[in-house]
Amino acid sequence: MSFDVIVVGGGIAGLTTAAFLSQSGRSVLLCEKEERVGGLVGSFTRDEFVFDAGIRALENSGVLFPMLRQLGIEMEFLDNPVSIGIADRIVTIRSEEDIAAYQQMLTDLFPEERENIAAIVDVVYRSMTYMDVLYGIDNPLFMDLKHDTAYLKETLLPWLFRYIAAQGKIKRLSEPVEEYLAKITQNRTLIDMIAQHFFRQTPASFALSYFSLYLDYKYPKGGTGALIDRLWDYILEHGGTILTKTSIEGVNPAKRMVYDRQGNTYVYGDLVWAADSKALYAALRGTDALPKRVAQKIEKRTALLVGKEGGDSVLTLYITAGIDVSYFQSMHGPHFFYTPQKIGLSTLPLSSLRRADGSFTTDEHAVMDWVKSFLQLTTYEISIPAMRDARLAPAGNTGLIISTLMDHALVRHIANQGWYESFKSLCRDTMIETLKSSVYPVLEGLVRSAFVSTPLTLEKRTGNTGGAITGWAFTNDEMPAVSSMPKIAKSIDTPIPHVVQAGQWTYSPAGFPISIRTGKIAADAVLSGRRR
Repeated sequence: MSFDVIVVGGGIAGLTTAAFLSQSGRSVLLCEKEERVGGLVGSFTRDEFVFDAGIRALENSGVLFPMLRQLGIEMEFLDNPVSIGIADRIVTIRSEEDIAAYQQMLTDLFPEERENIAAIVDVVYRSMTYMDVLYGIDNPLFMDLKHDTAYLKETLLPWLFRYIAAQGKIKRLSEPVEEYLAKITQNRTLIDMIAQHFFRQTPASFALSYFSLYLDYKYPKGGTGALIDRLWDYILEHGGTILTKTSIEGVNPAKRMVYDRQGNTYVYGDLVWAADSKALYAALRGTDALPKRVAQKIEKRTALLVGKEGGDSVLTLYITAGIDVSYFQSMHGPHFFYTPQKIGLSTLPLSSLRRADGSFTTDEHAVMDWVKSFLQLTTYEISIPAMRDARLAPAGNTGLIISTLMDHALVRHIANQGWYESFKSLCRDTMIETLKSSVYPVLEGLVRSAFVSTPLTLEKRTGNTGGAITGWAFTNDEMPAVSSMPKIAKSIDTPIPHVVQAGQWTYSPAGFPISIRTGKIAADAVLSGRRR
């Protein structure tokens, strides 16, 4: 089979690329290795409960809504207020004014840190201002600049000056958030309460501006999978072809061919790789037939990726409970970041499980004790779909999605030692007990079912290095992706002829909006022919 464009990877980036290419009339094949498309965006049903399998809500960031408008896709989105809780204190962030309540909560918990907390919140406000500039307008990628002169003159051009100024200020907040906060306060527990739910070495500008994202979150009616369903339908309606359970194992750029696991061959004019970057270079075949200088560039890029780590992964507990959703509505919003105890994770370093040579201990008791303590202290992201859309759980019942960051390497070690099933059981039981003894005592006796997804689950389902949920780790000595917003147009480039990339591995820090943006940039590059 031959196509104008083949897109490998059916996550949000691949679906965005395929949708715009299909809209243009190109013949498009989208290949996804799993049974369902969506990657880290999507929903599934278990016992009449609808759960979100990846991202819990969608931020617009000047990207999502303009993308849907340009494609002509209409969807209903619901409000998604975010709450933050520590021990028995909870605040809900519905507007920028509510950040004052967050400041007061921290001050009540750490009265001796009143002045330092005020200084931190001042930086939060400033960081939000910068992010509001970056994402505060409909992204020009999705606008008709030739014909929409009002947008060009009244919105885009004035914004450009604010954008340039904001970029310089953001650079001054580029150090890891923990290190930045340590310049303001020496209270390690306070730092943990603010920062421990962010990825390792997250830049301060990104972490401290997160309140802007909280205010930007929206939830598709029917669940996050509703967006994936609409993009799926759009691609097919516009002549695109989608093959699921089709894992691309080989790419021959000299012949412009890809090969799937079953040995089927597909010929492309252009290839968009919207999957794990390491998998692309591992799949290359016949590069010796390319011009020498091209082959050398490919070899250099392949070498750069050796040893590079994916970002943090997550462990998720899904609970179905015989509790009416009104119980949870009386306490917090549908999207809830909760820390059960005012004891930070810095008291429990992962390094305590490592031996002198850097490997993890093989003492099962020590590892499981550490995991249990971690789950008692960590910050949880709790999402309750039925609090946005009552149809997503049976009447009188509630489904809860409870996630925390979890080290992939540790879980892989646990699996290699043969402790994986015991680990999952421990996680399930400890998380339920921790929530029962803190914020949700009502769970006692009313949990109907509970099951766990681990970083290994995500690795298998997405194919992402280390089960990463936002691309490359901030801990890499050299970031193997574009990390400057003014250069994002170059993030799709590869040294491989007629091959561009899209998705979370192309730019850092990555997430849902970046995946959409790079998907659209890749589609535009293919349509213009400028990346050949």
